[in-house]
Amino acid sequence: MEGISVVDLEGRTYKCKFCKTPLVLADELVSKAFHCCNGKAYLFKNAANIKVGTAEERMMFTGMQTVTAHEQSQKYKEGKFVLDRGMIVDGDESEFNIDTHPTRSAEEEK
Repeated sequence: MEGISVVDLEGRTYKCKFCKTPLVLADELVSKAFHCCNGKAYLFKNAANIKVGTAEERMMFTGMQTVTAHEQSQKYKEGKFVLDRGMIVDGDESEFNIDTHPTRSAEEEK
């Protein structure tokens, strides 16, 4: 992020696919069941090193949304961040992998 002081995040992070700026800790994941205008997206409690644009209304799968949700069942989204899966990568710069709780292999189970 040119000209802006970048906050370092400690722990497993996800970064911008293009500039590699750390954006969010994996522990901040709320839901993987989101979509944005470009496809799959994830909802996080917090994010860092981002620039928030002006509020605008958008039609989402769950109805019209702005900074605040119009429907009570969608209020949990307020104050959170939706990140486009295609725009973020693992902090180790490998292909995207959001599984914060990997399952144990059959060998480990024995």
